[in-house]
Amino acid sequence: MPGPRLAAKDVQKAFGATLALAGVSFAIEPGRVHALIGENGAGKSTLMSILAGATVPDAGELTLDGAAFRPHTPEAARRAGVAMVHQELSLCPHLSVEENITLGDEPARFGFVQRAEMRRRAVAALGRVSAASTRLSADARVGDLPPSAQQLVEIARALALPKCRVLILDEPTSSLGAGDVDQLFSVIRSVCAEGMAVIYISHFLEEIHRIADDFTVLRDGETVGTGALGDVTTGAIVEMMVGRTVAQLFPRSPRTAGEVVIAAKDVTGAVNPQGVSFVLRRGEVLGLAGLVGSGRTELLRCLFGLDGMKKGELRVLGISGFRAPPLRIAQGVGFLSEDRKGEGLATTLSLAENLTLSRTRSLGPAGIVLPRRRAAAAQKWMRALAIRARGADQPVGELSGGNQQKVALARLLHQDADVYLLDEPTRGIDVGSKAQIYELIDGLAAAGKAVLVVSSYLPELLGICDRIAVMRRGHLGPARPAAELDERAVLMEATGA
Repeated sequence: MPGPRLAAKDVQKAFGATLALAGVSFAIEPGRVHALIGENGAGKSTLMSILAGATVPDAGELTLDGAAFRPHTPEAARRAGVAMVHQELSLCPHLSVEENITLGDEPARFGFVQRAEMRRRAVAALGRVSAASTRLSADARVGDLPPSAQQLVEIARALALPKCRVLILDEPTSSLGAGDVDQLFSVIRSVCAEGMAVIYISHFLEEIHRIADDFTVLRDGETVGTGALGDVTTGAIVEMMVGRTVAQLFPRSPRTAGEVVIAAKDVTGAVNPQGVSFVLRRGEVLGLAGLVGSGRTELLRCLFGLDGMKKGELRVLGISGFRAPPLRIAQGVGFLSEDRKGEGLATTLSLAENLTLSRTRSLGPAGIVLPRRRAAAAQKWMRALAIRARGADQPVGELSGGNQQKVALARLLHQDADVYLLDEPTRGIDVGSKAQIYELIDGLAAAGKAVLVVSSYLPELLGICDRIAVMRRGHLGPARPAAELDERAVLMEATGA
């Protein structure tokens, strides 16, 4: 029997006094998909950073096809055949698709780049990641592409490596529509059939069961479970992840729908939505379902004043007409962006600064922010949302993706908004943290707040929402009680079937 493609034995890594990896061991077989599972802060990011050559371990052994593997740079890891696709994309937006795919590995002869060979490699790689690759021109500027298309370009770049032996995918479906997810899974199965090993990181356990063969669970920097996925239940995996049983994922307190806080009639935005009408009431959670690009995000941005409004009638918290974001915040409207890295957070500022940005009047007299008050406010919400960080002064860009998402949510809670516009609120968050966020949303609705949620995860919408409306090509269907819907009905409406 051949040995493992990639193996780790007692890998350890500390950052100062923080022990990120306390001894991780696992083995990944060629031709198989190995799921790496764990809560945010469990050590997954550090481990992947080590495998990708961006971080050097303090102790432990790594082998690649039986030979010692200890890359000191990402380039060295890629040359050895280990490629990683990060959740937060690392593309050059000013370059073309072709240039991004071949970046760092441009074919050259006598010191001159061979453009024809570059094009051949780019087109071949694009053809492997999307059945709709004709829509992805090799000449297109990456910065002009939507997030879903950029994700496909990133994956194509990894597959374009001539000797790729291990492909690491970190939350690869977070920006993909259902059709592209199916195509991605087809690509994964294809490369596994060729003998490649795939490490798959995702917080969607049903997705993991669909594509992965084996699993390893990390908790607090240690391996707490590993084996074949067919031998364990989802409940057992969750218990390994969080160290406890998550008894109720979707809590539901008694809620009573009250006064209308948002009333939209025939609202048309600069691009989307198209003639949208709906109402949102206090004490309810209204979900917006639909495919990626259907106009859900644009609707929330229009309501918050980030995108323009062409026509229609809009009334928010008793005030009619379009309003800019500062006025919406003053009214009591909170907005959570789906793009936490690009616009949801100021990643160079501290956790405390980010958390209190939208409400500083309580932090000192006459507009003066007192550091001790800001730190106290940050500590309050860090405890409430179990945000893992060295302290309130840590730059938010250094936190894991899930903890960054918690900071963005904590800012709205600190703001004490009346209306919450949440765009993919649990993107990149582990199962245990999702349960916590669902409990927070339930508590907001029970307290008389109004919540409008956009999510691509249908079990989430069906579990936490009172009513669900489906968007398709900019048009919003009627909101119906969530109890009357199921995943099939929502998908059929979203796709026009």
